Amino acid sequence: MSKADTTDAETDNGVIQSVSGPVVTARDLNARMNDVVYVGDEGLMGEVIEIEGDLTTVQVYEETSGVGPGEPVENTGEPLSVDLGPGMLDAIYDGVQRPLDVLEGKMGSPYLDRGVDAPGIDLEEKWEFEPEVEAGDVVEPGDIVGVVEETVTIDHKVMVPPDYEGGEVVAAEAGSFDVTETVVELDNGEEVSMHQEWPVREARPANDKKTPRTPLVSGQRILDGLFPIAKGGTAAIPGPFGSGKTVTQHQLAKYADADIIVYVGCGERGNEMTEVIEDFPELEDPANGNPLMARTSLIANTSNMPVAARESCIYTGITIAEYYRDMGYDVALMADSTSRWAEAMREISSRLEEMPGEEGYPAYLAARLAQFYERAGYFENINGTEGSVSAIGAVSPPGGDFSEPVTQNTLRIVKTFWALDADLAERRHFPSINWNESYSLYKDQLDPWFEDEVADDWAERRQWAVDVLDEETELQEIVQLVGKDALPDDQQLTLEVARYLREAYLQQNAFHPVDTFCPPEKTYLMLTTIQKFNDEAFDALDAGVPVEEIVDTEAAPRINRIGVQEDYEEYVEDLKAEITEELRSLY
Repeated sequence: MSKADTTDAETDNGVIQSVSGPVVTARDLNARMNDVVYVGDEGLMGEVIEIEGDLTTVQVYEETSGVGPGEPVENTGEPLSVDLGPGMLDAIYDGVQRPLDVLEGKMGSPYLDRGVDAPGIDLEEKWEFEPEVEAGDVVEPGDIVGVVEETVTIDHKVMVPPDYEGGEVVAAEAGSFDVTETVVELDNGEEVSMHQEWPVREARPANDKKTPRTPLVSGQRILDGLFPIAKGGTAAIPGPFGSGKTVTQHQLAKYADADIIVYVGCGERGNEMTEVIEDFPELEDPANGNPLMARTSLIANTSNMPVAARESCIYTGITIAEYYRDMGYDVALMADSTSRWAEAMREISSRLEEMPGEEGYPAYLAARLAQFYERAGYFENINGTEGSVSAIGAVSPPGGDFSEPVTQNTLRIVKTFWALDADLAERRHFPSINWNESYSLYKDQLDPWFEDEVADDWAERRQWAVDVLDEETELQEIVQLVGKDALPDDQQLTLEVARYLREAYLQQNAFHPVDTFCPPEKTYLMLTTIQKFNDEAFDALDAGVPVEEIVDTEAAPRINRIGVQEDYEEYVEDLKAEITEELRSLY
């Protein structure tokens, strides 16, 4: 929402009474809750968060140093909104949807002045509009009236805004238009352009929220194989510093089979967002070979930016995601991290002198988290299409303590939990997702898809792997007391099979050109190969072959190399034959 959008709005100005960090108190400001205001002589953007008598409290989205009492506060009369339309993909925004490349061009420097502003999308750029309706057609709110080629990957579908009445089309012509020009006229006088505005704290309407039954395939074996997430699902990735939260989210952003990726860097370090900004434009979309940024929108709100903007960037991201969902696309939203978002709420709450909850977080922390995650889902849109928003939030608990409030409140809401483990990270086991603590509540509803698309015994194979890993966990407690050699032969062999599950199946190299992405078919074949070794090894053990000879075979270690094979099907077929031949030759 730019200043240019508010010039015609009715305003009723006030005056600053006090300033406390990002919180400004104004008097005599006639405003409503969540109205956007411009604070001080420099016109810093802010939002009304409390009204008491003639005093209005504003959270300011920019640095307030130098702002003092007596300066004006201008009310726009409108809530914080985002500009929606073609041009949001292959773009990098700050927390309130100001395009950073445009602001840099205005300043002539990467160091931005306060008060600088720009619309979220270019209001003057021309787009080739192709109508999908003609005169005489009747359209309703949300209906698709035309298409614009936004990027080489994504066709942007121009829709009747949800708050329109709809009616009969009077005129619709193909041509080159900017986003503010009318492309479709209705008989009731309503004019449809390619530009919409939508309040970020209000969910876009939908007809129905359905049970998701298609997985969001990530190409990460431990996620797809053991703890899958559905398209339209919710997931949390909690973990301490250095455990791999950001890399895991980068992998999801790069390889998840969503149509659109919205990546929100919420309060993360500048160098982590720099890596995203530098890497993503150079990456190739594995699905079609086009640039990855052609289906990605980045929101960069780093830890050195004003804390209040951090609180709004999550809503900016989910609103953009919902807009593309309305077109019938599957959208994946990555929020890194919701802990920084919660810390921003805590700081604002403390400056408002609200009663603190656990560990100083506001009492409404759980409600705000729920409001965010409940906007994810698989929806039937008001135009009859179906689309989804999958919300994946990283959580950064201090010291890796999962009992802290943000992690616990998130776990009550999300249905997939990928627990990152500092001990695994220290042992260089990546992704360092602890298979004993993680879970997915989507498994039962996604199994039919995997059984139809990959293999009809997918669920059985997965359960076998889980059982082996569970047994290994129990045996490791005994091993630490008496040593591995004190175990019976069958339990020693179980530990060897579990080792291959951990090293070959659960570990994955994000920086290897082949192993970085593992399709479900390859994930399944890797598991069947390990199970083949398990079955043949126990047959040999039953035939009287010493466990030392079974473990010392030459074929089995090749299981660890399946992940880096491009022609994995032929490799797996040969390896299974070698394992069978070598082990059976022992008896």
